[in-house]
Amino acid sequence: MSYVKWFVILVFWMAVATFFHYTLPQKDVVRIVNTYEERQDLRDWTRMFWSVPEDQSVDLANRDVQFIQGVRANGRPIVYRNEDTGWSWPPYFKFDTANLYTEANDAVSSKDDPEWVLVTHYGWRNEFLSIFPNAISVKPFPEGPDGRKPIPWVNIVILTIFAAIIYGIWVRWRRFRMKRIDPTLEEWQDNFEAAGEAMEDRRNRFRRWLDTWRRK
Repeated sequence: MSYVKWFVILVFWMAVATFFHYTLPQKDVVRIVNTYEERQDLRDWTRMFWSVPEDQSVDLANRDVQFIQGVRANGRPIVYRNEDTGWSWPPYFKFDTANLYTEANDAVSSKDDPEWVLVTHYGWRNEFLSIFPNAISVKPFPEGPDGRKPIPWVNIVILTIFAAIIYGIWVRWRRFRMKRIDPTLEEWQDNFEAAGEAMEDRRNRFRRWLDTWRRK
């Protein structure tokens, strides 16, 4: 039973870590090499990794999506999608897709004369599932790949609040269990043990009674 308990706990915390890793903002230092727009088919289950469309396009099987192509300092490519989040989840309240697309186009540079930018995004890039992180902002980063990225204060604050909430819930649950659940369980255990002892005593008396008849 303990294995099942720890398995459930492990699965729960893995799900929590996955949720935060996908949702919280991340920052990449890249060189933008191109931007383009492409129609995407959104009929399969991977639709959950794309932004929720407007009301008038909810039932559409495909739609045009803007993309930003970049290259990291180590030469590895990265492709971001550029979609509004609007009022949906995650709550980035992004409504400036057109402006961001313009900023990305303005930051396009070549390998010989690189212009490094700091791309803030959320989500994952997976070639097999054809999912892309969603770019939230593109800012010039003159320090380049060797520069120090800004401290992720948003992530620190959110994770700290989450940890405080979890700790508060755990403390209250522990107090409730010690005051209400544990005494009740102990009382039930004592009652079961008392009932078992009573049954054992009756069984012994019955056996003694039978022994008296056997002697006769």
